[in-house]
Amino acid sequence: MEVLLSCFSSSPTSLALRLPTTHPRRLSLLRTTTSWRSPPPPTIRLSFASASPSPFDLSPPPIDHDLLDTMVGAGARASDDGTIESFGNDSLALDAAFDGVVVTDLTHFGRVRVIGDDRLHFLHNQTTANFECLREGEGCDTAFVTPTARTVDIAHAWVMKNAVILLLSPTTYNSIIETLNKYIFFSDKVEVNDITKQTCFFSLFGPKSNQIMEALNLHDIIGQPYGTHRHYNVHQVDGFPVTISVGSVLSEDGFSFLLSPSSAASVWQTLIGLGAVPMGGNAWKRLRVLQGRPAPGSDLTNEFNVLEAGLWRAISLNKGCYKGQETISRLITYDGVKQHLWGIRLSGPAKPGSEITVDGKKVGKFTSYALGRKDDEHVGLGYIRKQAGHCGAEVLVGGVAGKVIEVPFLCDPTRTQGAGSGDAKI
Repeated sequence: MEVLLSCFSSSPTSLALRLPTTHPRRLSLLRTTTSWRSPPPPTIRLSFASASPSPFDLSPPPIDHDLLDTMVGAGARASDDGTIESFGNDSLALDAAFDGVVVTDLTHFGRVRVIGDDRLHFLHNQTTANFECLREGEGCDTAFVTPTARTVDIAHAWVMKNAVILLLSPTTYNSIIETLNKYIFFSDKVEVNDITKQTCFFSLFGPKSNQIMEALNLHDIIGQPYGTHRHYNVHQVDGFPVTISVGSVLSEDGFSFLLSPSSAASVWQTLIGLGAVPMGGNAWKRLRVLQGRPAPGSDLTNEFNVLEAGLWRAISLNKGCYKGQETISRLITYDGVKQHLWGIRLSGPAKPGSEITVDGKKVGKFTSYALGRKDDEHVGLGYIRKQAGHCGAEVLVGGVAGKVIEVPFLCDPTRTQGAGSGDAKI
């Protein structure tokens, strides 16, 4: 069996590799108690063609169970809702996330397609990013906030020729779709579609992500700005689309794959065969906290505003009126940000919701907990008042000793760097 991908690019080139003849459902991912061994590298033929309209102008078929069956057949443990919890290799996958490359199935995240002539202007007014400066093939982070600048969710947006695709958290996308539809007026040329059940989504994370792209002969996307995306066709499954973007949900590095269910199993196996270690949801949640990406319901709530959450890269300070802008402007103008979200390295488990104290005084609230890179390590996220929060600061979280640390995802130019920052890294 051959996999043939066509990249919509102006530079003709090709590379031929060959996949094993084994049917996708029968692919075996070999595991031992100490290591995960992927099958021999598959072979992929890639050919590049001229630019084409967004492949998501048409509605792909509903998800079948080929991908889930493939993963479960390879030893994955799935929850009742079909989310992959673990491949039985959590420690190995976490090591690969920092030293190699992992691939995670994030199909349970929400995907929304916004179409119509007014789509960019509409999203420009409804979220914090400057959509009107974006062009086809570009992307960005953007935040959905309340009028008082409390964060509902952080979204990843891809601007395509005839649509904008939004990636949203599993717990928020339904309510965000409802909210967006409420703000569409009769004269607006905008339509909001839920394509979650019609698409799949993979995330490729780790310092060796570029090597996977090189093996796929996708050199043109390596080194491109965050959010840049390209379209491909998987011809052995009737030309269904795959869109690959720079960025991996948890980082501006790595890559994301938006694809048709019909091509998902083949693409997944290809990535595994090229050396990516599969990562289940349990390990990904640990990686989320290690990276410092805030999540709705825990770190993103009505208690904290978008600036306190450190989501500066998702906010345009120069664009016109949008929901929450007045509050954000006042917070910046009058130095109204009183606390920041930080990483915390802990001496033991701690309960989200616990008070963070220094010298017996409450200085913040603990919001997320996870095991660290190793099973005997403990990390978390929490909001700490500016006066007490700096790298290396020692705190108590519900009585558990902790040290404040920087985490990669959060970007906050108003932070004050303190003593001890040299060793305050995960």
